[in-house]
Amino acid sequence: MVRTMNMNAKIEELLAALKKKEDEKQKNTVLWVLAIIGTVAAVTGIAFAVYRFFAPDYLEDFEEDFDDDFDDYFEDEEE
Repeated sequence: MVRTMNMNAKIEELLAALKKKEDEKQKNTVLWVLAIIGTVAAVTGIAFAVYRFFAPDYLEDFEEDFDDDFDDYFEDEEE
C-alpha cells in the first residue's frame, strides 16, 4: 500500500514537472512573437525616419512657385 502511494506521488510530481515545462514553452513562444513584432516595428520606424530625412520636400517648391504666380497676377491687374 505504501509503495502504491509513493508511485502515485512520483507520477503526480512528473506530471506537474511536464506541465510546468509546457507552460514555460508557451511563455517563450509568446516572448519570441512579441520580440519579432517589436523588431519589425523598430526597423519600419527607422526606415520611415531615414526616408523622411532624405526625401526632397516638393511641397516647399510648389508653394514658392504658387506665391510667384499669385503675385504676378495681382501685379498685372494693377497696371
